[in-house]
Amino acid sequence: MTTSSKSIGNWLADFEREAFRLETLDDYSKSGGMEAYQAFLAGEPQPESYRTAGWITTVGNAVRSGKRIYRVHVLARPLTDYLRFELSWGYRRNMTAGEEFYILDTTVQGNPIADAPDFWMFDERAVGTMSYTQDGGYTGSEFVGEDRLPDFLTFRDTAMEHAVPFAEWWSKYGE
Repeated sequence: MTTSSKSIGNWLADFEREAFRLETLDDYSKSGGMEAYQAFLAGEPQPESYRTAGWITTVGNAVRSGKRIYRVHVLARPLTDYLRFELSWGYRRNMTAGEEFYILDTTVQGNPIADAPDFWMFDERAVGTMSYTQDGGYTGSEFVGEDRLPDFLTFRDTAMEHAVPFAEWWSKYGE
């Protein structure tokens, strides 16, 4: 099977059962949503374009058709400004469409997947690793070969084993 002929966007449109995302960074601010992030920092309301972003439609359509989209974010407190934005605006918004979120909080425990990169995994068969600049700018993705799939299944399973549902985590640590 060749996965390199499809982009992450293609996989998000075509996956059959589940899409899993591992997030490991404290800042994705240069990867999109800058208007909303600036509004958040300024204490302004969410821009309409942010509240009705295409991702909400993508997630909603997938979930309504019986598919699962879920992610784990590895983080430590105190939260960066960007994480406060992503969690309080982004995650809470996306949950309304059916996306599931989990937090692997490394504030008081070690990171059991410290060597894991950011990635998307589709139907437990295709993995696209994601690259970013130091200041959170997305620089691209690369699909790994099937021989690496067991490593990424282990990253996902370990992350899920150590993570807690976002709503539970947010009720304790959210702002």
